[in-house]
Amino acid sequence: MIKVSDIAKKRILGLMNDDGFNPTLDFVRVGVKSGGCSGLSYELTFDKEKQELDKVFEDNGIKIIVDKKSFLYLIGTTLEYSGGLNGTGFVFNNPNAQRTCGCGESFSL
Repeated sequence: MIKVSDIAKKRILGLMNDDGFNPTLDFVRVGVKSGGCSGLSYELTFDKEKQELDKVFEDNGIKIIVDKKSFLYLIGTTLEYSGGLNGTGFVFNNPNAQRTCGCGESFSL
């Protein structure tokens, strides 16, 4: 399961509405792809459709979909939002990551 913090929820709802997505019907798609300075990087987009092999979760009123492969890397992750001095954006607190880069956008297992 993937959790969503209260701050991330507020930001997601605002962005979904701004981009023409309906938070009660549409999804936040979270994934992992090869790349970044630590080997794997996170992806976050909005999606109106679930694919056949997607895992579906709902936490804190946010519907999340994750492809089967990415799910293995993201089990137990909490999606947060930071507006601190190091920049603003979504932060993935992933307990499976053994190493992360300085910016927090990529990781390795």
